[in-house]
Amino acid sequence: MPSSTPLFSYRKFWAKRFGTAAVLPMSREEMDDLGWDSCDIILVTGDAYIDHPSFGMALIGRLLESQGFRVGIISQPDWHSKEAFTALGKPNLFFGITAGNMDSMVNRYTSDKKIRSNDAYTASGEAGKRPDRSVIVYAQRAREAFKGVPVVIGGIEASLRRIAHYDYWSEKVRRSVLPDSKADMLLFGNAERAIVELAHRLAQGETIAEIRDIRGSGFMTQSIPDNVTVINSTDVDQPGRVEAHIDPYQQTPDCKDKPESANDNIVQFESRRSKLDRDTTVIRLPTYDQVVNDTVSYAHTSRVFHLETNPGNARALMQQHGKRLVWLNPPPEPLTTDEFDRLFELPYTRLPHPSYGQAKMPAYEMIRFSINIMRGCFGGCTFCSITEHEGRVIQSRSEDSVIHEIENIRDNVPGFTGHISDLGGPTANMYRLSCKSKKIESSCRRLSCVYPGICENLNTDHKPLISLYRRARSLPGIKKIFIASGLRYDLAVESPEYVKELVTHHVGGYLKIAPEHTEQGPLSKMMKPGIGTYDRFKEMFEKYSELAGKEQYLIPYFISAHPGTTDEDMLNLALWLKKNNFRPDQVQAFLPTPLAIASAMYHTGKNPLKSISRTSETVNTVSGAKQRRLHKAFLRYHAAENWPLLREALKKMGRADLIGNGKRHLVPNWQPSASQSKTKTGDQTKPKTNYFAQHKTAVKPAKRQPKKSQKQPHTKQRNQP
Repeated sequence: MPSSTPLFSYRKFWAKRFGTAAVLPMSREEMDDLGWDSCDIILVTGDAYIDHPSFGMALIGRLLESQGFRVGIISQPDWHSKEAFTALGKPNLFFGITAGNMDSMVNRYTSDKKIRSNDAYTASGEAGKRPDRSVIVYAQRAREAFKGVPVVIGGIEASLRRIAHYDYWSEKVRRSVLPDSKADMLLFGNAERAIVELAHRLAQGETIAEIRDIRGSGFMTQSIPDNVTVINSTDVDQPGRVEAHIDPYQQTPDCKDKPESANDNIVQFESRRSKLDRDTTVIRLPTYDQVVNDTVSYAHTSRVFHLETNPGNARALMQQHGKRLVWLNPPPEPLTTDEFDRLFELPYTRLPHPSYGQAKMPAYEMIRFSINIMRGCFGGCTFCSITEHEGRVIQSRSEDSVIHEIENIRDNVPGFTGHISDLGGPTANMYRLSCKSKKIESSCRRLSCVYPGICENLNTDHKPLISLYRRARSLPGIKKIFIASGLRYDLAVESPEYVKELVTHHVGGYLKIAPEHTEQGPLSKMMKPGIGTYDRFKEMFEKYSELAGKEQYLIPYFISAHPGTTDEDMLNLALWLKKNNFRPDQVQAFLPTPLAIASAMYHTGKNPLKSISRTSETVNTVSGAKQRRLHKAFLRYHAAENWPLLREALKKMGRADLIGNGKRHLVPNWQPSASQSKTKTGDQTKPKTNYFAQHKTAVKPAKRQPKKSQKQPHTKQRNQP
């Protein structure tokens, strides 16, 4: 893997003499109090400013401050004119633009394209405080405010739109965000290395037009350097043997029993020109016009794009947009443990900016007492955007750093009651998991380390995580450490000791996990393990709950309308839910986010997990509004308002035998009155019962009963990016 300049090794900028700000300023008055006449860098964000490392602007802002720069924040500006973008004056180096912690379109619209009534990243949850496609709008307003000041875009919204991409909300392929925003540079992924290098080079007098070699950066150009070799994407995509889809009802195979060869991957690539120097090679993707007009070209582009995501072997990419090229350098090198520790140990207040007063911040309330211990995910789920943004290489903090943060919360954060709400990240139990060989890791092209089975080169040792949990829960003043991040149960079952520690000490009554589906068709398109692995984890969960004398429950997540899903698949899932007495309240419908592999399936009807051609595998997609409603209705088979739609569908499917009033039936053959249906229960002959009484997924200990006042939890819709 290439060597980068250590993150904290740069000579600090001269403005370090001003010291550390209590909070980064959001007004000229605050700048005056700090003795600043100007800001070196102004960060514009679609979120409320919360000085907490879980919020991107605080993390990037404090990092730049640690390098000696004066950093100001413009939070949720009025985008209808340039005036709000002049509030802190002209920045000396650049504007940094982001939509915030969430994509602005996902933030504002549901998967059914309905406007959400609230915004968790805004004071008091108020909706409407950011524009659609915030990065484009903010960048254009910043350019209007101060012509000639470099504009740099980043964050998840920019990362997911760095090349031509299918846009679910407009139902068309849009250009890269670079030409639409007219930004000078795009920094994709976790951009700490890139933004620090950029800031120092600009401060030393380089112009942004001269800076073309920063990893993790993208820009528009009209020419290709003379020393660069261009290869076409069709020269790159030479797939090896395609692994047959595994039976989702079987447990995840053990790599020790079945050694994996170099070609035993669901996607395996080999370059016909592998001897070329990767540092001086760029891959020419199909042009914007080609991917707009040809779904096969789009699917091929998606396939090649995901090939070039490993920092150890990725090459530069370019895609023509009109007369200019979008140029993307290889992804950034992951942070070391020491760098990651220092990043999270910067002087965050862990509080909202004082200007918000007593207003509640829903997202802040959720993560107020949580701790990020890692980033990245090697799961490769095709519907998820973590790969496109954070990458597959796991970056973990040291145990000492995490413990220090817990102690800091305990001693300094107002309102702390002894409960840490989460020790996690994108995935709860990938902490310190990595490839056994750095050489293999840097050359690997697998899209997932755990599908169709766990790679034999993957270290699945959970002992470091177990040690962290035990040390954390033994700290004085700590009553409970919860684990709320998503759990990879196919990894967890490899470590019974971890499952025992988790279930015995870190579950707050119920644990949410994500099988996503039960059927082979959608699971193979998601790259998710089979339901047999879920059953194996469930057995372990119940065993250790019983041994601990606790009544605890699994709450599974499922997705409706995912590519590869048929009506029959959803019916089978509904029957599984009924058999297991699950009655989901809120459900998640597939939302195609830009650049995700599943989104390419949705748009093209092709499968980028296999070689793409005119005659290659087609994927069933669920795009019509009525069919999407039907698939959601199958997940909520118990809700009376869904019964008419389900009866109609069951008759068309030849499954009218599932309509009736018996236990073997899915829906009754009668419809309650409007007042009765408000209870939303699937059995109107019985009173509404406690949620845990309905969800028998754990052994019930003899001497414990659910409290009568216990509230009924429900499955919340997740934000996919």
